[in-house]
Amino acid sequence: QVQLVESGGGLVQAGGSLRLSCAASGRSFSMYTMGWFRQAPGKERQFVAAINWSGSSTYYAVSVKGRFTISTNNAKDTVYLQMNSLKAEDTAVYYCAADYLGSTTTMPSRRMDYWGKGTLVTVSS
Repeated sequence: QVQLVESGGGLVQAGGSLRLSCAASGRSFSMYTMGWFRQAPGKERQFVAAINWSGSSTYYAVSVKGRFTISTNNAKDTVYLQMNSLKAEDTAVYYCAADYLGSTTTMPSRRMDYWGKGTLVTVSS
């Protein structure tokens, strides 16, 4: 059974940091591009960041570039999202996703093959 399980969300003050994790299991994800998306209340799900498993290619939404860092640990089949300098507008449910043979620069949510259930990040101002 393929699973993507997110963890690490929580409540943090503006300017603080959190690290999200996405543990992948159930199959090999070496041919998948991994991404993080987020969805704030009343808004559409939006792309945040993407990476290939080798870590050689990453891509970020303009709104998080320079503050967020995506990375992988191949030995643990885990993808991370380090979030620094958090703002109130970063408050959302964060989802991990996998796209078979996808491109880091083009990750429409409708094309994702697998999704996690999400982890809530709340940034207080």
